[in-house]
Amino acid sequence: MSVYSDDLSGQVSASVKGAGTRRSDAQRNRDRILRAARELVREPGELKLNAVAKACGIGQGTLYRHFPTREDLLAEVYRRDVENLVDAAPRLLATNQPLDALAEWFDQVATYARLKRDIFAAVEAATWQDLAAHSRGPIGDAVELLLAAGRANNTIRPDAEARDVIILISWLSRLDDTELDTRAPRLLSILINGLRTA
Repeated sequence: MSVYSDDLSGQVSASVKGAGTRRSDAQRNRDRILRAARELVREPGELKLNAVAKACGIGQGTLYRHFPTREDLLAEVYRRDVENLVDAAPRLLATNQPLDALAEWFDQVATYARLKRDIFAAVEAATWQDLAAHSRGPIGDAVELLLAAGRANNTIRPDAEARDVIILISWLSRLDDTELDTRAPRLLSILINGLRTA
């Protein structure tokens, strides 16, 4: 159970919230659409659905069946990135010491922050507020999992809280690409050192 608020208040369409079982070809098309949109959202200008359809080699009708609006598509790209980020925490802990797992997870956070910035700039305020509220809980839980493992083996300071980390990494989505590339690794390294047990 999440220790964070996880309220998604209806702004995101049913196609984004979840869609039961899909045929395998429909799921492949959906995955291709999401991959193409994830790449194209980084390009200057407004994301066009016909450009997404062309990039993944499907008809516009197929794209609209999966995502009736541009915001539905962008919201699902964002939600999938959040899921990938959250799912990475236990995987990284399974093969790394907690501080190393946290450092690797922070590398993924920097990529997520870039996507978050681009998507939040492209969607209506009500949609990005709902997306932010929805992601806070799962991401906070992933951070807490990583911190708890480090506290348990005495490599992460006992007073470190997930909310502290969330506040400190939130600035990443405010940096432009150049600063993300040059400054984020150093700043995340400083954060890791600050979390280390003295």
